[in-house]
Amino acid sequence: MAPRKPILLIGGTGFFGLALARALAGTRNEVHILSRTAQPGIHNGITFHRGSQDNASIVEPLLARAGTVIHLASTTTPGLSAGRSSVDAIENLLPAARLMEIMAARPPERLFFVSTGGAIYGNPEYLPVDETHPSHPLSSHAAGKAALEGFFSSFAHCAGIPLTILRPSNLYGPGQTLRNGFGLVRTLLDKARRGKTFELWGEDSTVRDYLFIDDAVDAVIALLGSARCEGTYNLGAGIGTTTDELLTLMSHVTQCSLEVIRKPARKVDVRAVYLDCTRLERLTGWKPKIDLEQGIRRTWQWLVTSPT
Repeated sequence: MAPRKPILLIGGTGFFGLALARALAGTRNEVHILSRTAQPGIHNGITFHRGSQDNASIVEPLLARAGTVIHLASTTTPGLSAGRSSVDAIENLLPAARLMEIMAARPPERLFFVSTGGAIYGNPEYLPVDETHPSHPLSSHAAGKAALEGFFSSFAHCAGIPLTILRPSNLYGPGQTLRNGFGLVRTLLDKARRGKTFELWGEDSTVRDYLFIDDAVDAVIALLGSARCEGTYNLGAGIGTTTDELLTLMSHVTQCSLEVIRKPARKVDVRAVYLDCTRLERLTGWKPKIDLEQGIRRTWQWLVTSPT
């Protein structure tokens, strides 16, 4: 399965990182998470370290042990980064560039970078969009991810190590925390539970690709188990869902009416995108198992049984 040398997740305290870390620890991998928000110590078999990715005194000892590094650190979203390009440069690009300078002295055996599949293609020329489609970022967030793909590719080439770039779609599921401007499924379910109105930017015909978190984790584990996973991989359900379809499904699952205040689309909003994941499927045999209705039901059940 996955490599048995320790695995280091940088920025691993987010939704995707924690879900992945738990799964890896559950299959007897030694897992470390480095994050500025981590509570140091060992929790559920995962060792947490608090600090910045560009702090050499913290990173170097971790690199000395880790065989695989998975980079997930990001502080922005497409909407929140609008008109604030310097935030992405200062908070995401510069720390990651400094991390690569630290890693140059002791490169990991394998490097994974979690990019974006929902924003990096912009408004695609065809759908579903595959990895050969040119990048066309509409937001500073997506532009930052595209830049980091280039930086990590250059680093991996010079270091002589394999790089795997993941381009996930819109991930959702149990355990996802509320985050302003991020996670439409989670946000809508919370509004339904609380009977609150929701501001929707864009048209009802806006199309997105929604992937259940367990399927996303399974995909990464499948790639970790492959010796030939170098390259770029879309990671999504491969199905386009309009906002109107999502709202209808939400009402059906929750049996709650959703009051939506519609607002015009922003310049940074992609009109329609869903992913062709054929490359990943051919390499690993991975396919998503949980459809959108099942995933929303599981997420809703988790939410209504969780403490307020």
